[in-house]
Amino acid sequence: MTTLPEALAEIREALLAPGLIHAEGRGRRSDAAPSVVKATIRPVVLKSGPMLQIVTDDGQRPTTRNVPASDLAEIDKLLDEPFGSWVVSSASGTVNLQTTRKGAIIHRTPAQVKERSLAHDEPKRHLLDPGDPLFAAVEADARKRRQVDAFLRQLAVDELPRSLHIVDLGCGNAYLTFAAYSYLAGLGFDVHVTGVDVREDQRRRNTELAARLGWSDRVRFIAGDIASVEIEPLPEMVFALHACDTATDDALARAIGWGAKWILAAPCCHKDISRQLRQGPKHLLTAHGIMRERFADVLTDVIRSGMLREYGYDVEVLEFIDSRHTPRNAMIRARRTGRRVTDPELAELVREWGIKPALASRLGSEGP
Repeated sequence: MTTLPEALAEIREALLAPGLIHAEGRGRRSDAAPSVVKATIRPVVLKSGPMLQIVTDDGQRPTTRNVPASDLAEIDKLLDEPFGSWVVSSASGTVNLQTTRKGAIIHRTPAQVKERSLAHDEPKRHLLDPGDPLFAAVEADARKRRQVDAFLRQLAVDELPRSLHIVDLGCGNAYLTFAAYSYLAGLGFDVHVTGVDVREDQRRRNTELAARLGWSDRVRFIAGDIASVEIEPLPEMVFALHACDTATDDALARAIGWGAKWILAAPCCHKDISRQLRQGPKHLLTAHGIMRERFADVLTDVIRSGMLREYGYDVEVLEFIDSRHTPRNAMIRARRTGRRVTDPELAELVREWGIKPALASRLGSEGP
């Protein structure tokens, strides 16, 4: 047991010490209630330099602001709130303060270096804390958080330039758009993200949310068709998470046309090729609907990956998340090298099945 002023002084010291990872104040004291339900603090690096990102939640919606890491007044203002508890995590360990009627109890846990486990079922550490107020703000459930986390794991962050522009095509509710910015900005990247969706109401909703998060200068939204939207400046990286059917082809074609260095696309609903197979000659592989749909999934993404290689990209097709979380778990990950590779087997595959790939038409070619 210690006095409350002494305990708060230790929390203040932990907040200002190098190596801060995350801090949270929440709950209420027995004799007073804070003006907000909880407050979180984490360090971020923006173009203007090191900052502290402070998120306060009044129980209705979170409010985010970034303040200079040297702004002691902001720290003191939060410590003046009558929170019932504080938890501060840093590179040196964790300090936990719990208030009581007579003062406060402090628990200190030093950081531990864990030996690397070789167990296949060891749980992965989240790239973004599932409890991050961001997810509550964008109303992302556990399923969507897992998909976004798995998608972001496919970023080769060691290869990325420190300053980059990302375009998220078919962004919808912008779960990935906001999470990508939060994750990369937290790693110190000077990143701007543009979300594109055909619906104007989505643009308004996402733009208002960016303003509430304090990210309007870094995260913007445009209403328009993927196939025709104009983007300035051109992006270094393009995302497309579950753009339905040929919308993925639109996204790939725009990324190629923009000369994007990196493309990450998780396709969805391969209806176009399935429809063409159904209308074509009967074949054992396509006689049954469920088998035709699964074959169309594979055939569509084989053609897409082959065409990307023909346009100068190294391509991987991989499972980015376990099928328990979504059956649409394939990702096309491409990196532009400029080495154009023509594969005769690709053209033969298209001729054999008598199909017209949507990506070919988007790129203005007759096909592979």
